[in-house]
Amino acid sequence: MPSSTTHVSIRRITDESASDVEDQLAVEEPLEIVVVARAARAGDERPSALQERAPRRLGITMRTPGNDRELAIGLLFAEGVISRAADVIAVDEVAGPSGALVRVALAEDVAVDLGRTERALAVANASCGVCGKASIDVASCAPPSPLARGVPRIAPRVVHGLAARLRGAQPVFGRTGGLHAAALFDAGGALADLREDVGRHNAVDKLIGAALLAGRLPDPGAVLMVSGRAGFELVQKALRASIPVMIAVGAPSSLAAELASAHGMTLVGFARDGRFNVYAGRDRIAVAEAAS
Repeated sequence: MPSSTTHVSIRRITDESASDVEDQLAVEEPLEIVVVARAARAGDERPSALQERAPRRLGITMRTPGNDRELAIGLLFAEGVISRAADVIAVDEVAGPSGALVRVALAEDVAVDLGRTERALAVANASCGVCGKASIDVASCAPPSPLARGVPRIAPRVVHGLAARLRGAQPVFGRTGGLHAAALFDAGGALADLREDVGRHNAVDKLIGAALLAGRLPDPGAVLMVSGRAGFELVQKALRASIPVMIAVGAPSSLAAELASAHGMTLVGFARDGRFNVYAGRDRIAVAEAAS
């Protein structure tokens, strides 16, 4: 497996001294994603377009090496290209012209909307994620089935402890300070899985891809925590995976809060330093315990 960190020589300067030392940086490298499937474009019903099956280059995303298969699967799932693990018949990591490459072969009954998947890769590479609301149909972001109201119930003391658990389970961040993390917990605060990456979108895709391949989705008791802010695109990915609770160390955006509220998701922000804010889905937070 390729290393997720690299050693560099730096000069460290303080108010009192300057010294040459070794440091570690998080690796950022390109990953090309290729899908083998039938092609379809929105509104194009020509039989020839629907029957063609060939490798299709979706694009290149920048990521931290490791869990590349899960990243590809998670991205395709989040964007609606696949809806279950059975839609994938093979995932291979091979050497490509641009470096690392993941080739995903889809089942015969899965057709790929090329325009949609190309846009998905464009979003994955955009530093700001989805920018602007004019082109976003909030209704299209609905989970596959409605989220159960009030489930799971989470005690405030559990929420208070998640940031420390997340930080304690980030091995590469501990060495570099340069990675985002996404983790799945249960309502009691037990860590189920965690992924790191230089891109917060990638970390969530890796995590959801791993859960999908392992048959752990949907999970009505899942709690997703992310190390940064909660943007629209991360809430969208969580909804696609039917995750009922999302907690962020940082702030949510207005559109993220609107999307969570529209679909009954619990969205928590600023979960650190003994406090947090609930922006949507208050019914899942056991506020009675907070008052006792």
